Amino acid sequence: MGSIPITRSIFLPSAAAVQITVNGQSQSAAAGVRLPGLIEALKLGQRRLAVELNGEIVPKSLWPETALREGDKLEIVHAIGGG
Repeated sequence: MGSIPITRSIFLPSAAAVQITVNGQSQSAAAGVRLPGLIEALKLGQRRLAVELNGEIVPKSLWPETALREGDKLEIVHAIGGG
């Protein structure tokens, strides 16, 4: 698994913002954004990902109902194939 560098804010100016940490970097995100929205905003949708939220792995089946909150800490990694 490889850590994904996060270099852009996912702040949406028209919405209230929360501060989250993604792979060790502070980010602003729209309040209530769910994991699929975060993944889309970070342009990671086509990768095989694993997401840890506050120390717990979030199964992909729960991403649509997992809303991000102030102070959440996420680690996002993607599978790297090879042989």
